[in-house]
Amino acid sequence: MMRFGPDNGPVVVMLLPLFEEHNRTRTFAVTICRALADLGVASILPDLPGQGESLLPTEQATLGRWRAAIASIAEAERNRRRVYLASFRAGAVLDGNEAAAGVWRLSPITGQTALADLQRAETVSGKQDWDALGPEDAPVQLAGNAIGWPLYAALRADAALIEPQAPHRTVRLDSDPAIADIKFPGTPLWRRAEPGNHPALARALASDIADWVRSCES
Repeated sequence: MMRFGPDNGPVVVMLLPLFEEHNRTRTFAVTICRALADLGVASILPDLPGQGESLLPTEQATLGRWRAAIASIAEAERNRRRVYLASFRAGAVLDGNEAAAGVWRLSPITGQTALADLQRAETVSGKQDWDALGPEDAPVQLAGNAIGWPLYAALRADAALIEPQAPHRTVRLDSDPAIADIKFPGTPLWRRAEPGNHPALARALASDIADWVRSCES
């Protein structure tokens, strides 16, 4: 994981999108973390098992492993400060941790929608009946990602966004018609073919996160 900002005060754990969207938005997330540090707010950017620079093969990643990793980070940090989660896109599948003092979401989507996006990007050859796949089959190949059946099945079953029990805030881009607490102008970097960055949007989002965390703290 990467750490930014002060050693005291609340800390924001960043939960990036899944699979290809993770790669496209990681630089953007780092820019947000650095902007948060400039505002005096600490943050952590972990690479979950099977994502980013993790040594675990993606096909061995499971929803349980991801949630256990987040819980481990949250519990370790909660011993000395309050922990907030900031999830991006399908990172919302992972932001239900009970240790979180609050949850901030950017353009949240369900696991089912994340899979549908990958399936649209994939030119399917061979097996095309996704519902017929079973545990005995090889990992599902989607847009260059080898997704193990347990994770595939868990994401496919995630059909609705669940509101966290902790205080939460939903942020979207102004091109997104879905309901949000606030919307910002900007380009959806997760839709680009290559990784990108948007420093102005990153600073605006960091300011929103910092203001929201401080309001929760007060």
